[in-house]
Amino acid sequence: MKHAKRLKSFMLGASLLAASLPTWAVVNGPVVDMKGGPAVKQLNLQPPVTQIAEQIYSIHNLMLVICMVIFVAVFGVMFYSILKHRKSVGHKPATFHESTAVEIAWTVVPFIIVIVMALPATKTVVAMKDTSNADITIKATGMQWKWGYDYLKGEGEGISFLSTLATPRTQVGAPGVEPTEKRGDNYLIEVDNEVVVPVNKKVRIITTANDVIHAWTIPAFGVKQDAIPGFVRDTWFKAEKIGTYRGQCVELCGKEHAFMPIVVNVVSDDDYKKWVDTKKKEMAAKADDPSKVWTVDELKQRGEKVYTANCVACHQATGKGVPGAFPALDGSAVVTGPKAAQIGILLNGKGGMPAWKATLSDTEIAAVITYTRNNWSNKAAENIVQPAEVLAARK
Repeated sequence: MKHAKRLKSFMLGASLLAASLPTWAVVNGPVVDMKGGPAVKQLNLQPPVTQIAEQIYSIHNLMLVICMVIFVAVFGVMFYSILKHRKSVGHKPATFHESTAVEIAWTVVPFIIVIVMALPATKTVVAMKDTSNADITIKATGMQWKWGYDYLKGEGEGISFLSTLATPRTQVGAPGVEPTEKRGDNYLIEVDNEVVVPVNKKVRIITTANDVIHAWTIPAFGVKQDAIPGFVRDTWFKAEKIGTYRGQCVELCGKEHAFMPIVVNVVSDDDYKKWVDTKKKEMAAKADDPSKVWTVDELKQRGEKVYTANCVACHQATGKGVPGAFPALDGSAVVTGPKAAQIGILLNGKGGMPAWKATLSDTEIAAVITYTRNNWSNKAAENIVQPAEVLAARK
């Protein structure tokens, strides 16, 4: 009875795969809603929401069926031969040396199988590379360990923001330290700023990186494109269903590799126009007047927020950095020395340090420099940097 139940479960799973049904997670019968991300005990690929993803899913099932037919045919013949032509029932081995027909068959049949598999796969690969006539173009820049997005063409042009993991560290814990908060439904696949795109619009994604190789991936879109420092690659998608879709960086990019998710929110045309309007107003509000003169305390307060959002992963909350990987800011000769050198490093980057001139405003850069010069054990002689000084250094 136990073996019969196992066989029944196996046949159920095989029938779902062979029938090319949508990706379901079957747990004691009910279907689990994927909600744009991986499901618990998920079976097969995520439900596709683009034509490319549909094609990938169909090819996946086609390959599975072909492999299953080959498996059944080969092992069926083998076991039949072993059972029906065994020595114990009086059969004797054949004495022929070779068979031209058999040799032709085992050459022609695999060739036909390869062609049947290659034709749809080639068609899909060619379509995946066709990024022409895009409605919207977005540049995705990978950095340790977050994504930067710039809307380059189409509605929303000029919008720029960073997208960082939103899961609090109290849910994550640390090596040897248990988390103090219950983990949420979107643990490690949620961000503070989602990419927003309209439904049924072709979106071109241009990928690059500031430091090491990353990869921009959304399984439900059938998209995976490496982001390589010094190179520009591109891919595209056209989401046909409104919803929130989640992915991850899938290149091993360092110790925080697991903490740089990707979230794309597909909305209606009207909602997208509202988002663009709201986002541009937010950006305008954040664009501080660089001629404004700030006090040390004002800059320190704002600089702490900038440091927490952008610098703490590498240089740590203590300012001690990571030995051998990221330098300490506490007691650093650059931080406590002439401020022009530190302004130059933040604007243009150095070594593993990315250039922040495109993602942080003059006020934000001035604030975070002032914060580091007055925090921990640092007591720099030049203890304040005004936004006007950063603006002058850009020129």
